[in-house]
Formats: sequence, C-alpha cells, structure tokens
Amino acid sequence: MIIASDLDRTLMYSNRAIAEFGHPENIMLKPVEMNKGNWTGYMTETGFSMLKEVNQHSLFIPVTTRTTEQFKRFVIFEKEIPLSYAITANGAHILYNGEPLQDWSEYLVVQLNNECAPEKEILTGLKKAGITLDGERKRAENLFFYYILNCLPSPSELTEIRELTARYGWKLSLQGRKLYFIPTEISKGKALEFICNREGLEAMAGAGDSVLDWDFLKNCRYRFVPSHGELLKVKGPADITLTNQLGVAAGEEILQHFLKALKLNI
Repeated sequence: MIIASDLDRTLMYSNRAIAEFGHPENIMLKPVEMNKGNWTGYMTETGFSMLKEVNQHSLFIPVTTRTTEQFKRFVIFEKEIPLSYAITANGAHILYNGEPLQDWSEYLVVQLNNECAPEKEILTGLKKAGITLDGERKRAENLFFYYILNCLPSPSELTEIRELTARYGWKLSLQGRKLYFIPTEISKGKALEFICNREGLEAMAGAGDSVLDWDFLKNCRYRFVPSHGELLKVKGPADITLTNQLGVAAGEEILQHFLKALKLNI
C-alpha cells in the first residue's frame, strides 16, 4: 500500500511556521532539515517515530513542491528513514532510490511541449494585463517559477491572475508568501499515478495543506489536511478529514491517522 504526503506545513515545520502556528510546551521537537549548517525544519519526536513505522509498513512517498536540491535538506531521509520513491518539484521529478526516474522525465517533456505555453508567454501576458507583483521572482529547475512576495495580492487580483494563467495551460498557488506559477502538466497527482501504475499499488492515504496537493489527494482513499491548510479555501470537509490541531501538532495527528489507516487495511 502507498501512503503519500506533502512535507512543508503538513508533516514538517520551519521556524517561521512554528512561530506562526505555535508549539505546545509539552511536545518535544525532532530536527529534520538542515540548511547551511543550521537546523531549519522540525517535526515532533513522536511524529518522527510514527513516520518510521509508517515507512516500515507501507511504501511511503514524500510529495513536495520543493526542488530536488531543497528536498535533500531533509537529512532524515538519508539514513534514518530510507525511501524508494520521492516526488519533487511539484511532480516534475520522480526520484527512485535517490535518482531521477528517466521514464517519467522523458514523458513529461513531451507533455509540456504539447500542452503548456512557455514561461515567457505567461510573463508577457501578466505585463499586458497590467499586473505587477511586489516581490522577487525565482525559477525552479527551469520548469516553473514563483514570487517571494513583499505584499500579497487582493482576492480579486488573485482571481484575475489565476484566470490568466489558466489560459496558457498553467496553474497558480499561493503558499504563505510564495506565489507559484506551474504548468498544469507538472502535477503531483500525475506523478503519483505513474508510481502507482509502475508498482501495481493503490494510493491508500495522503495528506497535504495546499491547493497543489489536491492533485494527488484526490487519488487517495483517505485524505488528511491540517486545519491551517490553504486547501480548505477550495475544498470542503466532506472531501477531506481535518486535524483538530494546528502546526507541528497537526503533523503528528496526521501520522496517527496514517497508522490507523494501515491497521484497518492490513
């Protein structure tokens, strides 16, 4: 059985996210991410133990918008929790035993060329529409781009940008201060479906907090979302199971749900 989960703000939390959502005093944290010699990401000690158990009894697949390089900052996946698969860059890459899966990469290139406009056309379209975003633009592995915003667009502005990007075969997601522009063919769901077919296994359970995560959650039998998640703005509770907790405690609660689901389906 496959269990798939987003990482940031779902199972694991940065210093910024912990400050935003709080950290219960009686919960011990486990450092899980290192960047430039500093610990920058955490989960609870109990959650970490449960994740090890989930990984032992299922095919656990991290599913992240992070680039492959950024994903490798999660040092727990090097030795403590070995992985067969990981999905990075929002589905642009499938890692198999730590290396890009060539079959998937070749398939995706064909789909992008056939279905999605080039990035420069999106940027030209935004300029012609008089849309200016206050922030720094960054590229992710030459596949998509995002802005680290100084000022968030209004709801009406976001709607206008979302409608414009859709006309070019792209999609939009606001995650904290990051506004992502991603070709529709780069999809966490399509990457997960590829692995399911390759392994002949069902995606039994999944968890995620962002709109981009619905791409793969809709393929999972059980779907869990932290109650602080962006996904709640577009999907009602009837589609998902919400956590009672916020922040890092919600990550632990999701892992409890994963273990219960495993016990029900053994």
